[in-house]
Amino acid sequence: MAPTTVPRVRRTAQNIQYTYNLPRHIHAVQTYPVLSPQGATILIYGHENGVTLVWRGGRKFKAEVVKEAERGPTGKQNGQPPEDAVMIIDSDEEDAAPAKGTPVFVDRPQFEEAVDEDAPYPEIVQTLDLEFGTAVLHLAALPLTPCTAEDAAWGGMEILKDRMVFAASCATREVFLITLPLVPPSPLSKARAELQESLLAGKAGNGKWGETMTLLAGQIKGSDNLAMTLVRSKTSLERNKSTERSRSGSRAPPRVVVAAHSPEASGALRLWDVPLEESSKTGQRIEPFQTEFLPKPLTSISFNPTHSTQLLCNASPEAVRIYDYALPSMPPDDLSEGPFPSQGSWIISFHPPFSRPYSVRKLILAASWIAHGRAIFVLLGDGQWGIWDIDGVSPQGPALFGKPASGIRGDALTEFNVTGYVEGTSPLRNPASQRNSGGGSDFVPMTPHSRRDALATTQGPERLASVKGGVVVTSLPASTTTAADESIALWIGGPEHIFVIPGVLKFWDAQMRKGVGGGVNLFSGAQPTRMIRLNDLSVGLMGERCTGVGAIVRFVENHGAGNSGNEGLPVELLVCGESRLVIVRESETVVGTRIGGVIGQRKRLSGRAKENSAISVFPRPLQPSSVAYNLSVGPRRTLSRSAADGSFEEPSSTGPTTQVQVEQRPIQLPTRPRNGFSFADSLSAAADVEQQDDEEERDVEVEMLDVMQIDRRLDAIDSGRERGRKKVIFDS
Repeated sequence: MAPTTVPRVRRTAQNIQYTYNLPRHIHAVQTYPVLSPQGATILIYGHENGVTLVWRGGRKFKAEVVKEAERGPTGKQNGQPPEDAVMIIDSDEEDAAPAKGTPVFVDRPQFEEAVDEDAPYPEIVQTLDLEFGTAVLHLAALPLTPCTAEDAAWGGMEILKDRMVFAASCATREVFLITLPLVPPSPLSKARAELQESLLAGKAGNGKWGETMTLLAGQIKGSDNLAMTLVRSKTSLERNKSTERSRSGSRAPPRVVVAAHSPEASGALRLWDVPLEESSKTGQRIEPFQTEFLPKPLTSISFNPTHSTQLLCNASPEAVRIYDYALPSMPPDDLSEGPFPSQGSWIISFHPPFSRPYSVRKLILAASWIAHGRAIFVLLGDGQWGIWDIDGVSPQGPALFGKPASGIRGDALTEFNVTGYVEGTSPLRNPASQRNSGGGSDFVPMTPHSRRDALATTQGPERLASVKGGVVVTSLPASTTTAADESIALWIGGPEHIFVIPGVLKFWDAQMRKGVGGGVNLFSGAQPTRMIRLNDLSVGLMGERCTGVGAIVRFVENHGAGNSGNEGLPVELLVCGESRLVIVRESETVVGTRIGGVIGQRKRLSGRAKENSAISVFPRPLQPSSVAYNLSVGPRRTLSRSAADGSFEEPSSTGPTTQVQVEQRPIQLPTRPRNGFSFADSLSAAADVEQQDDEEERDVEVEMLDVMQIDRRLDAIDSGRERGRKKVIFDS
């Protein structure tokens, strides 16, 4: 079942939330970095029966194609009735191949010429369910910079322009590499008769949607972490100096390396090398080319977006380590097959600080590459965050005596280049303060309520074992005015603590200047230089717990250039619940979204935007027109009596002059002008005019009649309750 295409919209002072209710339990959500050819963002989420793909935004299907699909396969096909319909009464060979005259369905989607600009939000264009027959627990996509389909040929891989590539790990220990067309299937393709004849006709791997599946075998238990990357053609040339291997690597087709971690024994890391060809067929089985047994299970893994052979491994709480599968740990042997060695190397380890006053290191919730693979952003269990500068890419400069140097310092404890604490996480560091503030004795009776309180106030680092969190880094496309930057979305604990860093490099530079006395606050200042907290997200989840976050680059507002770092958030936040997806978008009316100024321009609401389910407040109609007064502080040179009389009077009528007008007419002007306060003589007259206007516009009798009518209706409702019948009043 597909998700509801119409979201529940909720507007707040800070953002707009679009909640999609899903009929299944969500295990993982992934945003594919490449847009579809018609301009839609592709969302992939795994559930208990497989994978569902959602195309959001972009050009819609033509209306006539949708109506033709709604008629079903029994209607006309392409405007012509079927001429040769054959009914088979009996057949002894049920598994026989289809007849040669059976036409092969070729999907040709037809879209509108342009994107609907009047839509209040990007609508869901199409959904597709890939049934695996088992639960999909983890997903992985290519670490590419978000781009359009025309610019997706990374390293000369033309296949990425037409097809998406992602990996999925199932609960039954299988790992699959899946390729699928970027173009969404048309409504006619989903309404085919062959898909309605059998429930298993649309199962993943049958090729009904143009998909291919490659089984990555060799695991004993299911995977709990998954990552993938593209292999450059020059990787094998740099790895080995052997001439034969260099020649074989230069002729190798485009390849994908998939890494998976499984909790076998104390942890096992496996890597597969999969050729990425358009002619690859479903049903292939590939064995891992490397298997690394670990002393302790890993929490997360991710590939370096620049150095594709480096894998970031989170071995919490001991360290964060980097593994290079292309760098052999021993001299090359002739037993290894393929362009890679049989065993990789561990390059470096980064150790987090200790949890004082204990001799235990802090829990590492998440770690991710930033600065395009040249630094690491880490989030710890007590709310502390930090940046490890690997290649010396600090905005302040890594040079030491004029020579470039690495930004890494420390041995048993790796020092952060910049660090800080997330807002609202002080109870994770000082739980004793909350317990002492409540008062009471140290004796705790063992009742269910007190037992829960005792577990909540557990001392020591073990109290942070149940804290969940994550970090998602999204690369932003470069434009002619801005350099390529990245955006970070992080969460800790739940939906109450979700934050966004619009620009990593500007944020890093602001924190460095803060350390030397720059005076930049973590949650104040210009938007890209601070960490923005998103509020009221628990209402969008409707009571469900937060299981993860994601990000969607705002291509439409950026005009494909990613320059939204100067105006609002460059991404839309994707909050994942147990059975709900909430897309959070910064409101256009938020004050101070532009750097160095305030946005005073409000986006004009279309007719469709006013009809949505959100509550919008518009100005009160029939507002009195404003009256202009001369408040100039300059010297008044000449002022005639007629001009002074007509400044605050109503237009004269043809009738006789009343006594009130005679009293208002004489205005005594000072013989000598008082510079700076000459307007004070006319303030009382201006106030009298405003009071008269309010009395004339307000009709007290009409207001009293309205109140009396409301009272009569309330009395009628009360009398109807005594007779046991209900009355409903409908106002036209």
